[in-house]
Amino acid sequence: MTPLFGSLAVVGPGLIGSSILRRARETGTLAETLIAADLDPRVLERVNELGIADVTTRDLETAAQADCVMICVPVGAVEYVGKQLLPYMKPGSVLTDVASVRGQLGPRLAAVLPKGVSYVPSHPMAGTEHSGPDAGFSTLFEDRWALLVPPEGSDPHAITLIEELWVRCGARTKILTDDEHDRICAMVSHLPHLLAFTICDTADNLSEEIRAAVLDYAASGFRDFTRIAASDPVMWRDIFIANREALLQTLESFITDTQVMADAIRRGDETAITSRIERGRAIRRTLIENRQA
Repeated sequence: MTPLFGSLAVVGPGLIGSSILRRARETGTLAETLIAADLDPRVLERVNELGIADVTTRDLETAAQADCVMICVPVGAVEYVGKQLLPYMKPGSVLTDVASVRGQLGPRLAAVLPKGVSYVPSHPMAGTEHSGPDAGFSTLFEDRWALLVPPEGSDPHAITLIEELWVRCGARTKILTDDEHDRICAMVSHLPHLLAFTICDTADNLSEEIRAAVLDYAASGFRDFTRIAASDPVMWRDIFIANREALLQTLESFITDTQVMADAIRRGDETAITSRIERGRAIRRTLIENRQA
């Protein structure tokens, strides 16, 4: 299969970025030349040791010369990095990113595109609680969704190229608007992380004796639910703030539903309790059937 691009630059080779580079290296179908860019020389040194890029650089101007430039930095830095890259990008090239919150990011970057440069943002719905170049793996995106959120008026050919990039990474793709994306992610990603961080904080605020027992005897429910609480706190702080409106609306719905369940437990209403548990099981079965569990 002919490589999709002559060169692909990944700015920020962490979990997502290094997984892209690994996939590109293993399959040879994404690009002929792989470039990794980062301001941290230790990150670039590790990328070189892993052998997942042909070129490593701290210079964004160098990275911007690629046929496709993918921004994989924390959401709060995407716009800044994009505006640093765009003046140096060449006609015919494509800029993309993997930001998990869109807001007005797409329109703002689209408004400063140089002539001939396309911008097709995307968000792979895949990840782990780990970060850094060593956290990536080439199959991270297999059977996951990659959501494309192209700004209005985006070049159809560029959209096709970025869609094909994710398909070659093993992902399924869907095109959404910014608002649809942020409301969906508030429910399926941002709220679960908020709850995981919060339940760990609740455990930490218990009396010393009970807290120690909880950590010593944590059953699978607590372990599984709180796994994602090991995620990068700065990254998730930025996500919560960036998607605050959709997240808070989703949180309010969750609080209302939690109160309904609490009232049913208080009344000993076996029918209501069982009904809500059965609805939860049905959602879980749907995830399994959709290959998302």
